[in-house]
Amino acid sequence: MQIYNTLTRRKEAFTPIEPGRVRMYVCGMTVYDYCHLGHARVMVAFDVITRYLRYRGFDVTYVRNVTDIDDKILRRADENGETISSLTERMIEAMHEDEARLGVLPPDSEPRATRHIGDIIAMIETLITKGYAYAADNGDVYYRVRRFEGYGKLNNRDLDEMRSGARVEVDEHKEDPLDFVLWKAAKPGEASWPSPWGEGRPGWHIECSAMSKCCLGDTFDIHGGGPDLTFPHHENEIAQSEAANGKPFVNTWMHAGAVRVNHEKMSKSLGNFFTIREVLEHHDPEVVRYLLVASHYRSAINYAPESLADARKSLERFYNSLEGLALEGQALVGSESSAGERDRQFDARFTSAMDDDFNTPEALSVLFDLARELNRAKKESPEQAPALAAELRRLGGILGLLQQDPATFLKAGASDLPLSEEEIQEKIDARAAAKKAKDFAAADAIRDELAALGVILKDSREGTTWVVEKPEG
Repeated sequence: MQIYNTLTRRKEAFTPIEPGRVRMYVCGMTVYDYCHLGHARVMVAFDVITRYLRYRGFDVTYVRNVTDIDDKILRRADENGETISSLTERMIEAMHEDEARLGVLPPDSEPRATRHIGDIIAMIETLITKGYAYAADNGDVYYRVRRFEGYGKLNNRDLDEMRSGARVEVDEHKEDPLDFVLWKAAKPGEASWPSPWGEGRPGWHIECSAMSKCCLGDTFDIHGGGPDLTFPHHENEIAQSEAANGKPFVNTWMHAGAVRVNHEKMSKSLGNFFTIREVLEHHDPEVVRYLLVASHYRSAINYAPESLADARKSLERFYNSLEGLALEGQALVGSESSAGERDRQFDARFTSAMDDDFNTPEALSVLFDLARELNRAKKESPEQAPALAAELRRLGGILGLLQQDPATFLKAGASDLPLSEEEIQEKIDARAAAKKAKDFAAADAIRDELAALGVILKDSREGTTWVVEKPEG
């Protein structure tokens, strides 16, 4: 298995620290607002990675933190006139709802910053003792960036270049403008905790260093996050953790790509900022998940109406292949393949694609080949179709896809039609009667009438089924 390591800027053979076990930490959300599409990208990307590692037989411990104390949280709670705990609990519940709808499995551990204040203070004390941090006279504690020899290695940045090009706020309490805060002295009325340096709260960067150490140890296998976290957040995590623990922090760094809206950066100021729940009001969650999975996790994704339409059509191709087969008990995610040796070639190709830095676009191309083989078998060798369908569902499940009932998915959107499902069935029955009476003109007229409304009929040996396909325009 090869994984691209942001630290070394190349693909590397993945060898976990402990044979058969993977420890992974991913930076989670700062819970002051609803999760947006960028969060969805990170959620789904590392959900797929976790699912696949488990499919490959690894015992995965997946930790994704929650930042529940932060400047943005303080401001939003004040604006709303609610307590910090009320705001964060509400947003965490909403986050769990969003990820569940997208088919994202919960992490094994979800530490919150406010529940690890003791661990955070202990790490800051260690950094002060070792000379990597200092308490200023205003109650803040800062990290000495120049004291850490390897600072900048994740982003391949030189300290002097950072200093000359930095937009650093003037702070007379810092020894060096590049130093960053580990502990913030509390302002009057702010949420705070007692510490050796007075009442205050942790800086953002130290939270993840303390929580990852608590949950996974001094050194672990994979650290992930969004594309905007490599600097300064992850760079600062490395400096803090390696200075405090005296050991390498992380073996493999992974970062998901950005989400763009109509090829522009997603931004509230541009009016193209979408929360997950806003998107799911208008689109099937699996369609949104497919869009996120269809691009390689390191690539940028373009979110646009035509992108979602293409994702829907792709899923319809899969579900059309599965339709009409007895699929009960075939959601065999992670189980052994029941297909014959010829069909296990699909499993081998799928695994080869995913072993290459989780190449989901190539893995999906294997599933399309499998769907074509299933369609052929349904016509020419019906006895082979159930095993192929089971294989398609099983491999799709590793990506978190193709686990719905095909008819249910294909009929999605029926509530927007001018006819009820009962009325559609009545017309299908009338068409069948017309065909039996050899009145083919009437039968064709019924088919055309339904097609004009977006109801597409599909005839098979088992009878006539229908799907919703809105006409163009």
